[in-house]
Amino acid sequence: MSAVPGRAPLPTLDTLVRLKRGTGGADAPAPPRRLTVPDGMTAPLGCDAVSVPARFGPLLMPRLPRVGCVYADEARWWWLVPSDSDYALEWPAPAYYATGALLPDTRHVPGLVHRPDGTLPYTPPIPLYLALCRLTGATPTWSRAISA
Repeated sequence: MSAVPGRAPLPTLDTLVRLKRGTGGADAPAPPRRLTVPDGMTAPLGCDAVSVPARFGPLLMPRLPRVGCVYADEARWWWLVPSDSDYALEWPAPAYYATGALLPDTRHVPGLVHRPDGTLPYTPPIPLYLALCRLTGATPTWSRAISA
């Protein structure tokens, strides 16, 4: 930083970045929020979440043999699934897979709209995946043709 006689020193780029990070201005991203397991339930396999646009939520529910914890807001519905339920699966668009059940770019946590009986919060991921593939017209990963 070079000083000009009679003037305050000019801030460096590092100083400006540090100041911006410290302000938490209106355009600062919201801190990550996480879907939590309701009291009295346990998640021995860890938790991830699968999200779909709200219009798909009511269509998926009756297609599932077991429904775990489901959260919803005006835009999306979220299903808790065991950790690593994305292993070897490509969840079809417009689904979003959230590792650790962390919600992207949201200022509030969706409300719980379904709680299963028992102590496990999970929706089985394979039936959820297949129901979502059927609704979206996607071909399940294992059924796709392999090109040479």
